[in-house]
Amino acid sequence: QVQFLESGGGSVQAGGSLRLSCAASGRTFSSYAMGWFRQAPGKEREFVASINYSGVNTAYDDSVKGRFTISRGAAKNMVYLQMNRLKPEDTAVYYCATGATIARGSFDSWGQGTQVTVSS
Repeated sequence: QVQFLESGGGSVQAGGSLRLSCAASGRTFSSYAMGWFRQAPGKEREFVASINYSGVNTAYDDSVKGRFTISRGAAKNMVYLQMNRLKPEDTAVYYCATGATIARGSFDSWGQGTQVTVSS
């Protein structure tokens, strides 16, 4: 069973930055992609960013391109999301996830989430 420990969420004013971290266990993460999804109140969960097993290939939703950066640690079970120039519409619960590829449809396990709140 895959388990996740997410951290780094919090409250920030628009234009500010946060860095999310996720430590995962229960899978050979050197063979899997990792990513971040988010869910705002009243909305469906949506893809944010993903990174392949080696850390070379990444994918981003258009809404965060140029503002968010996903990366993996040397220990392949760690994934980070650096979020800059945050906007109120980025407010959501952010979930760490893992899957076979960086394609958003390939993710099959998600963490419990960490809250990010951006005030205007």
